[in-house]
Amino acid sequence: MTSTLISPVRPRSQRITPGARKAMFAATLGTAIEWYDYALYGIAAGLVISPLFFPDAVGDTGPMIAFATFAVGFIIRPIGGLAIAHIGDKIGRKPALLLTILLMGIATTGIGLLPTAETIGIAAPILLVALRALQGFGAGAELSGALTVAAEYTPESRRGFFTGIINAVGGAGSALAMLAFLAVSSVPEEVLLGGLWRVPFLLSAVLFLLALYIRKRLDETPEYVAAKEKNEEAIKNSVPLKEVFKASPRRVIFAILMWSGHNANTYIVLTFALSYLTNTVGFERADALWIALIASSVGCLLSPVWGMVGDRYGHKQVFAGVMIFGALFSIPLFMMMNTGDFAIALTGLLIASGITFGGTSGTAGAVSANLFPARFRFSGIAAAKEINAALIAGPTPFIAAALVSLLNGEPWLAAGFISLCCLITVISLAALGRGTGNTAVIDTAVSADVK
Repeated sequence: MTSTLISPVRPRSQRITPGARKAMFAATLGTAIEWYDYALYGIAAGLVISPLFFPDAVGDTGPMIAFATFAVGFIIRPIGGLAIAHIGDKIGRKPALLLTILLMGIATTGIGLLPTAETIGIAAPILLVALRALQGFGAGAELSGALTVAAEYTPESRRGFFTGIINAVGGAGSALAMLAFLAVSSVPEEVLLGGLWRVPFLLSAVLFLLALYIRKRLDETPEYVAAKEKNEEAIKNSVPLKEVFKASPRRVIFAILMWSGHNANTYIVLTFALSYLTNTVGFERADALWIALIASSVGCLLSPVWGMVGDRYGHKQVFAGVMIFGALFSIPLFMMMNTGDFAIALTGLLIASGITFGGTSGTAGAVSANLFPARFRFSGIAAAKEINAALIAGPTPFIAAALVSLLNGEPWLAAGFISLCCLITVISLAALGRGTGNTAVIDTAVSADVK
């Protein structure tokens, strides 16, 4: 019986071709927009969504409802991710990436134009949730597609570095969102809530048009073209997601769980920390934004550096080591934020972002890309990443807010939640075993069983 095998790193040219450079630029720009859109909504959820769209909520209820709408996008992400990944594996990476950017651009611009509850009443939050769902549907395949393109266009022995760049620009998109809100948050609150909050959302339209133009000029990845030529009839008649689970259900389950620590830390550092510093610790909004901005920028810069470390010492080993650190650092992180001191809180988030966010961003993409052959890689990465996004990433700010509220402002349950997610990742990496380091799955059959 034929099977999908694990091979050593295949010799691929270390030279980065013009086509690869163009593909990396197209992939990174789209990912930056995805994270800009998502971080923008996360920031807005902590600062303006509650009074604008849920004005009747009292106390901690308003922020919790706002974070619940943030989670809606993640709940719908797996559906969009798998649907668009199906297009990416059956038809091509290019049409899939064009569709993702189109849906995200429409949704984010729509949120910026949406009337508030004061104007249209209950219709405002309903439309907000609908646009958030559309945003999630499109974004569900964006990062998975970008990681797929990066993995298939660049040298396999440098996969950590290049997928680390893709994840790094996620931090850049988040930083851009924070800068956009920082620019408008210095005005009086009545001016911000009166309409200035819309500007950062409407800026997304400019980025969206640029990315759409670039992606229309993108070529298919050489690895996908080769896989399609080799298995043209199989690809035509197959259902990629079915092939993912048929190859190895166990591998897919642990691939899903593997993203838990990365997602929990990412959305604590990039989303929840802003609300926590502002609403619980008592920082001024501008100070909290600066702390989150600086921390996310450092994580962004260090992601490809961690990717190079993974290329040298093993993506799996580095990923697991970073997650052990993340589990141990969750309580010190909240203790440092709770001091109310700008420098100490910033130091805590710099450590969390630089090591846990940067370290996982630099290795998780390479580990995931190595788990699946090109014939259904897009669907495999999307299934793993986006199902975990629905389970962990989207709910994390809401869960953290609820756990902090449960202890009347004390963060220890929230810290425990982060540690638990990190340990789930470590266990999953150990359970995945082979194929999660600097090795890649090769496709030797139409259907496969990985023992």
